[in-house]
Amino acid sequence: MAHQEEEAAALLTPYKMGRFELSHRVVLAPLTRCRSYGNVPQPHAALYYSQRATRGGLLVAEATCVSATARGYPETPGVWTREQVEAWRPIVDAVHRKGALFFCQLWHVGRVSTNEYQPNGQAPVSSTDRQITPDDSGIVYSKPRRLGAEEIPRVVDDFRRAARNAVEAGFDGVEIHGAHGYLLEQFMKDGANARADRYGGSLENRCRFAVEVVDAVVGEVGAGRVGIRLSPFLDYMDCSDSDPVALGAYMVQQLNKHPGFLYCHMVEPRMAIVEGRRRITHGLLPFRKLFNGTFIAAGGYDREEGNKVVADGYADLVAYGRLFLANPDLPRRFALGAPLNKYDRSTFYTQDPVVGYTDYPFLDEKDEDSAASA
Repeated sequence: MAHQEEEAAALLTPYKMGRFELSHRVVLAPLTRCRSYGNVPQPHAALYYSQRATRGGLLVAEATCVSATARGYPETPGVWTREQVEAWRPIVDAVHRKGALFFCQLWHVGRVSTNEYQPNGQAPVSSTDRQITPDDSGIVYSKPRRLGAEEIPRVVDDFRRAARNAVEAGFDGVEIHGAHGYLLEQFMKDGANARADRYGGSLENRCRFAVEVVDAVVGEVGAGRVGIRLSPFLDYMDCSDSDPVALGAYMVQQLNKHPGFLYCHMVEPRMAIVEGRRRITHGLLPFRKLFNGTFIAAGGYDREEGNKVVADGYADLVAYGRLFLANPDLPRRFALGAPLNKYDRSTFYTQDPVVGYTDYPFLDEKDEDSAASA
């Protein structure tokens, strides 16, 4: 038991993130759940999030669309209409009643969409007019329309307004989604951006749109309420970069221009297989060293790896996705060294308001006793 307590100590230590006092370092990662019917958050989300809320814990909400053109998946929530803002309020209240902090992830999918999700069936917008290469998933994304330079300020304004709406709905802050092949990455990464105007070409030009979004959101709600998620090493949705280290470093330097910018949430490079076992490559260290604020690492972490990176100072906080989805009491299970529920991948993106959503079991007292005596 002494060994387990020692092992769990790092993840379960308090941490001060800007003005916010966290009681532990286990963060709920933003996870698309596809259960917001008609793009309006639903009452069942209050149960889902409050199940995963702990006093002094940090939750990041699922990716939330900033406008009608930002959509690319079924039944994802938005925060661009009055109805959506009002629907978020009781969900945020339920999380706050448990004593947790709640951030809203602001999202525009860009070309990761189809005409059917777009207003009047128009083409999705992007940095480019190149379509995503079809893969074996069976999803064919529509050919996008390249945004004109004069249109980009309107999209920046969508992020700004969404940030204002999220704070109005009660969220403690916002996380800008600059990862996973969505609109910001479609501009940032040279594998997707072939523009020749001021939003393409050089690293500075490719990052210009993302930096304008950061500046606008910080200007609207304050640096102390803003984080960003970045994935410079990943190549989702035909979004790869020839120099991911330079890209990540440049973006971190732009964040540092805002004193008090709250956090940088980065996704690890894909796992490597070492001696037959999956290993996290820990490729984020250069960015961790550069960034002035709180650094959150994500990407395949378990309890042991999470404790190690916090203890080593590689990350301040660790975000957990699938494990937190399947274990609503994940921090408690980590504290006890208790066994974890297995997640069911087939229910990640279904529209059921219960199954694979709020029906994962909590530890009962019997499990807790056996874990404590192990």
